[in-house]
Amino acid sequence: MTDRITYSCRTGWVRSALLIGLSCTLSCSTDAIPADTPACIRDQIAQMQAAPVRNPRGSVTQYSYKGRAVYYIPSDCCDGLNVLLDADCTVICAPDGGFSGSGDGRCRDFYQTATDKKLIWQDDRK
Repeated sequence: MTDRITYSCRTGWVRSALLIGLSCTLSCSTDAIPADTPACIRDQIAQMQAAPVRNPRGSVTQYSYKGRAVYYIPSDCCDGLNVLLDADCTVICAPDGGFSGSGDGRCRDFYQTATDKKLIWQDDRK
């Protein structure tokens, strides 16, 4: 009888801890992300959240560029290209980053013409 009570308490505690952890993970990961953020951008954010903390911190910034919403995601390491994605997560270009710091050259006008800058998500982990 004592073994049954001990087992029940252990499994109850484990279930509670898992449910609390899962609910915090789900609520913490989606609360700050705007509801109209495309699913593939949400997937990009989920991948960054599942990976070790980046340096610089992971982030997604939305801009309006050439009449459409685009999403800027900085590289996770030095000399990596910082990518600009459309709402389907197709790479448009890399406005900066890389060895030269000038990106891939396919959207040299990005910083001069992009408007409506809005931070969608930034990793707040330390």
